[in-house]
Amino acid sequence: MKFFQIAVLAVMTTSVAALGQQQRQDWIPQGVESLGQNASSRTEFALDHSMLVFASKLDQDDDNLRRVIAGVDGISVRSYSFPRPGMYDSGILSSVRQQYHEAGWRHMVNTHNNNKDGNSGATDLWIRYENNTVRNVAVLFAGRNHLNFIAVSGSISPLDLSHLAGHFGIPRMEGGVLVPVPDSER
Repeated sequence: MKFFQIAVLAVMTTSVAALGQQQRQDWIPQGVESLGQNASSRTEFALDHSMLVFASKLDQDDDNLRRVIAGVDGISVRSYSFPRPGMYDSGILSSVRQQYHEAGWRHMVNTHNNNKDGNSGATDLWIRYENNTVRNVAVLFAGRNHLNFIAVSGSISPLDLSHLAGHFGIPRMEGGVLVPVPDSER
């Protein structure tokens, strides 16, 4: 399913009251929106449970997706692209990481990559437990000239997050590597 179809669906079915309620119930660190202040393009949206169920019905062949959606309360996606490398504020990025730490989330993945071409990137995965159950998952992909932030609330496992990849604006992953979306699908 193309990202554009999901975005149109979200705009058509979201009311201001429902979106406000979803944002109050799902904690996102201050500064996440500020990460995209110099972005040349940005995509920001939130889908509540009913919108996710409706959208998952458009892909009737994916039983894993529907199973995962049954336990998800909402998804928030923020994707920022920058015209040149290094245009996002690394201080704000550090602040977001610190806020997760201070809020008691478990930092499960922290990778920083530098390859021979000088490209760098980082991936962070945080999990919040409630009574020994994963209640929230947040993922931050930071590349040279892009940032993707995905927050998922509900009963979900990190493995379930992989079933959401490629849907609802969550980037595809293959072999633990972020797969870029061709411009024609944006």
